Amino acid sequence: MTLTVADLLTKTGEELDALFAAAPRGDIPDGETKGTAIIAAGTSYSDEVAKLVELFAWQGKVFDAEHGFLRNYILPFGIKAIVAKVYYGQSWMDQKDCIVIDYSETSLVAARVRDEIRLVAPGLFLGKVYWGDKALIHFALEV
Repeated sequence: MTLTVADLLTKTGEELDALFAAAPRGDIPDGETKGTAIIAAGTSYSDEVAKLVELFAWQGKVFDAEHGFLRNYILPFGIKAIVAKVYYGQSWMDQKDCIVIDYSETSLVAARVRDEIRLVAPGLFLGKVYWGDKALIHFALEV
C-alpha cells in the first residue's frame, strides 16, 4: 500500500521518525511541490492544524534541482520567498543519506533552520525540521 499525506497526518512523531529512518534518500525534486505541515503528529487535530498552516503560512516549496536551491511558498498569497540551498548530505537523525534544505547562508529569517527530506512513497517526501540542532516538526512534500 502506498502512503499518502492523509496517512502521514495520522502517525505519531515516533512513527514518522521510523518511516523517515527506513526511507531511501530519493532524488532532489525539480519544480513545484505541495507542502503539508505535520504539527501535533498523531493527534486528532493534526489535519486541522495542517490546513491552517497551509492557509496562512506555508504552502510548499519550488525546487531548482540543477542549481541546488529552492524557494518556499509562504503567506496567504503564495509568495515565493525564503531561499535555501539544497544538496545531498547526512541526516542529523541517523547519519544516513538524505536531501538537506539548508537556510544558514541564504536567509536571515530562517538562518537557524535545516530541513531534511526522504522519499517515503512515489512522489511523496517526508521531512524533518530542525531549529539549530533541535528537531521541531515533520512535513510532507508532494511532487
